[in-house]
Amino acid sequence: MSFTFHRIPVGICNCFLLRGERTILIDAGALGGTSAFVREMKNLGVDPKSIDLILLTHGHWDHITCLSDIREMTGAKVAIHGRDQFMVETGEPPFPAGTTPYGRMMAASAKALLHPHLPKIKVDMVLDDNGMSLTEYGIPGKVVYTPGHSMGHSSILLDSGDAIVGDMAMNDWYLRLTPGLPVLADDINLVVQSWKKILPMGIKRVYPAHGMDFPAEVMEQEISKFGS
Repeated sequence: MSFTFHRIPVGICNCFLLRGERTILIDAGALGGTSAFVREMKNLGVDPKSIDLILLTHGHWDHITCLSDIREMTGAKVAIHGRDQFMVETGEPPFPAGTTPYGRMMAASAKALLHPHLPKIKVDMVLDDNGMSLTEYGIPGKVVYTPGHSMGHSSILLDSGDAIVGDMAMNDWYLRLTPGLPVLADDINLVVQSWKKILPMGIKRVYPAHGMDFPAEVMEQEISKFGS
């Protein structure tokens, strides 16, 4: 089975293109990212219309701001967990709470300054807690329900050991200086439990939505601080 995946920065959000027998885009980018998406598609030699599915790790604004544009370009179906479905379909996603002093300051500032009113988009595929296999797309991996950052957060675990984890981890300078747990989350203890769920599934490398990838051992050390 021929399979490749590519990181595609779309605004401040890393999207990922999974190319097997069919093509899936993970997440749909942040403010001002549509031109970057178009540019990356050209660089990769990928026709946007070849994308069959836009799979959202969750529904926060920085993951869905370009969704309307990208869906129009691609004609792809949109999939998200049922608990975050309302964020896409109302176009008014809430902000998560801060999990650290810096995160709480960031959350308060964002709630005061940013009031996203995005296009309302009907979700085509509503995921449940069982996730889904990606084998029907010719992609060696699966979607796993990983709540905590949002209550409808999902992660994509590839058979290679690469894990696309959305905001289950963060690694960008404006969020945290070293890779680790998110500074924003609805329930940080639930994030830790989600990590305890997926780390034994053979994860070798972590690909966050913000910042570059890093070894899974970093997250093992992070969650060890929380005890059992």
